[in-house]
Amino acid sequence: MAAFPISHRQITRISAPDLTRDLDLTDDELSYLLELAADMKQSSRDYAHALTGKYLGLLFEKASLRTRLTFELAIKQLGGDSVFSEGPIGAREPIKDVARNLDRWVNGIVARTFSQETVDELARWSSVPVINALSDMYHPCQVLADMLTLKEQFGEFSGLKLAFCGDGNNVAHSLMLNAARLGIDFAIATPPGYEPNSEIVAQAGGLAAISGSSLLVTGDPAAAVEGAHAVYTDVWASMGQEKEAARRRKAFHSYQVNSDLFELARPEAVFMHCLPAHREEEVSDAVIEHSRSVVFDQAENRLHAQKALLLMMLG
Repeated sequence: MAAFPISHRQITRISAPDLTRDLDLTDDELSYLLELAADMKQSSRDYAHALTGKYLGLLFEKASLRTRLTFELAIKQLGGDSVFSEGPIGAREPIKDVARNLDRWVNGIVARTFSQETVDELARWSSVPVINALSDMYHPCQVLADMLTLKEQFGEFSGLKLAFCGDGNNVAHSLMLNAARLGIDFAIATPPGYEPNSEIVAQAGGLAAISGSSLLVTGDPAAAVEGAHAVYTDVWASMGQEKEAARRRKAFHSYQVNSDLFELARPEAVFMHCLPAHREEEVSDAVIEHSRSVVFDQAENRLHAQKALLLMMLG
């Protein structure tokens, strides 16, 4: 599909009313969104007024740098604006009431929450689109940027291998699902007891069978990383898991992405991380500062991927 500025074509709308999880996007919509994001990155002025008069409500239970600023910048660069609220969602009043207040004021809701159930409840009661900006189960907006970054680095998805070392968490889930349907071989190495959700693994396995890619879940980081085009990791203890930090550091010690592990990947392999990083824990400083580290490309691409998402959901 050729990419043209908004003035030259009708933007495809996302068929689902919300983006609560990765598979709310169809395979075709995912591919289209990545094309649109790449075009918006190169031709930003062509889209400057695409969402004039549109407003986002940002509901954040977790602190944020990249997610908050990229969503605020995304809607502003498309001609709209946003309002922000930080704190527990549903503590002062029921979530269904929060949703039905916001949908009278804004054109879309972006929620960064501790629980997937909170995102689902907002979507159930809101008449405007709800976007999952992070939950305990999924991180779809991050992985849209990750896939855009891989496309920039390698040109094609087919034949790539993406390795993830660490916790089988929300980022791992979203990476697994999207890699599988884009035809990327995916390998994940986790310590015992920290494997990804079994239902999501089964979903990803089914998608991989359709696309012809492979899926490996292992306890061996070397087996996961060997021959990979991209090596990805995330923090060992996410926000809300601080009490587990010491126990997790012990369990994950041998899963650090350091120079020895990174050298098992292909010579052209890139290092990826969703940030923030705990240097010398899940990744050595030498690897995150490596010439083939693309962590700040990923961070930049959060803006462009989210602009494409907003345009497809609110345009």
